[in-house]
Amino acid sequence: MPFVDVPGFVTLLNEKRASVGRLALELLILTAARSGEIRGATWSEVDASKALCTIPADRMKAGREHVIPLSKEALGVFERALRWARGNGDPDELIFPGAKKGCSLSDMTLTKVLRDSDLKATPHGFRSSFKDWASETTNFSNELSEAALAHIIPNKTEAAYRRSTMIEKRRALMSEWGRF
Repeated sequence: MPFVDVPGFVTLLNEKRASVGRLALELLILTAARSGEIRGATWSEVDASKALCTIPADRMKAGREHVIPLSKEALGVFERALRWARGNGDPDELIFPGAKKGCSLSDMTLTKVLRDSDLKATPHGFRSSFKDWASETTNFSNELSEAALAHIIPNKTEAAYRRSTMIEKRRALMSEWGRF
């Protein structure tokens, strides 16, 4: 989806009857995360007081932990997701449970939300929307948006020297994306 269309789509998501799938898709958009990272998220990964979500290495494509700074809009999605909580605040409980107890949402659930809106976009494509928005409309560096997407630095020498998570700079980036 072209990044200019994302705010209207998020508004449309919020105008429809709330569902776990719509909330998961909204969070995917607001965090620029991959579908599996969102669908497999548990309450223990969210630290609302620090506005951070930590995806463990075993659920990351790159195999390393990824900490996502959460915008106020993303925190709001977590708050609304409590409506579907089944385990009385169990930290290991899935934030976006599937229809079958203990199972996460299907990847097709997010795709269906898009299809029901008559859109040909894909959940993963919102990462591209985020990247285009960051590149075309902000002064944030390419390195910062790449870190937000949890992309690996291909140059091994550069990667060896760049060990910072740039969390506060990424917090500003994600806050601006949330406002957009």
